[in-house]
Amino acid sequence: MSELNESRSKSPAPALAKTQAKVVIPDDYAMVGLLGSRDELLKVIEGAFRADIHVRGNEITITGSPEESGAVVRLFEELIELLRGGTPLTVDAVERSIAMLRMSSDRPAEVLSLDILSSRGRTIRPKTVNQKRYVDAIDKHTIVFGIGPAGTGKTYLAMAKAVKALQNKDVNRIILTRPAVEAGERLGFLPGTLYEKIDPYLRPLYDALHDMLDPDSIPRLMAAGTIEVAPLAYMRGRTLNDAFIILDEAQNTSPEQMKMFLTRLGFASKIVVTGDVTQIDLPGGTESGLKVVREILDGITDIHFSTLTSADVVRHRLVSDIVDAYGRYDAAVRQGEPTAIKGAKRPRGRS
Repeated sequence: MSELNESRSKSPAPALAKTQAKVVIPDDYAMVGLLGSRDELLKVIEGAFRADIHVRGNEITITGSPEESGAVVRLFEELIELLRGGTPLTVDAVERSIAMLRMSSDRPAEVLSLDILSSRGRTIRPKTVNQKRYVDAIDKHTIVFGIGPAGTGKTYLAMAKAVKALQNKDVNRIILTRPAVEAGERLGFLPGTLYEKIDPYLRPLYDALHDMLDPDSIPRLMAAGTIEVAPLAYMRGRTLNDAFIILDEAQNTSPEQMKMFLTRLGFASKIVVTGDVTQIDLPGGTESGLKVVREILDGITDIHFSTLTSADVVRHRLVSDIVDAYGRYDAAVRQGEPTAIKGAKRPRGRS
């Protein structure tokens, strides 16, 4: 455990009062792991806080306002805890830890060190507070809805939990499904066999499976029925027992399809429904089942709704910015405000 010493400087003006705090790093932790190669992690921390941070030997001295100094000390304590648990520190991990300390009471060490699944030399973990709450909800509830924009890990984390449940023998099979709404009723006009027709709409689920399982074992598991990847229409008329069932792209279901799917739930099964209500591909005038289901089911015991936001995007930083930009644009359109696109004037002389 790090040692912490604080001494308040003698300043006549309270507004100028500063706190000096010292964190002593245990000898068995390499400073390079905490500060990063060429101090890249230290630079991230220095840029995020209004405090002076000085490193000498295994001691880190922080000078700044009581709030900022205390926040830096808590950050270093959390980072040390992550290193102690075997979690390597990266720029992304440090930035997310800083955001957690500023925005919530959750401990970064508890969020970023939660192992969901270890496979093929990598460990899948939540990277944000909301992602951890989503994963915890899957453990606690029979039906969980994960609603949020692209890149927030809704489907990926649910699939990791499904694979882990299968490995632990909590369920006998995994069923992955999504509506092939882009093809609509035109599947019969597409070339190839039925499998070849639906494969493009299910490909993202296969890709995630290949990240989590030995690729050579997937055909065997699918042939045995242990893993099933199928269009939503294939769920009609079935009762799914002892299964972990994931419905992806649920925003493209109608209310009737959503009801049909949820009522497939059998004994000893778990359902996770994921979707993004801002990316609906249904034909005009068709209401999204994901939009109305919360109003219908909210408050029912053992059903949980998890909401993820652009702050939970774990893809490239620009993805979060794009999600926010589209959100602002959609809000402006709904309120009838002029937008940059609508208000743009065409150059003269051009059609």
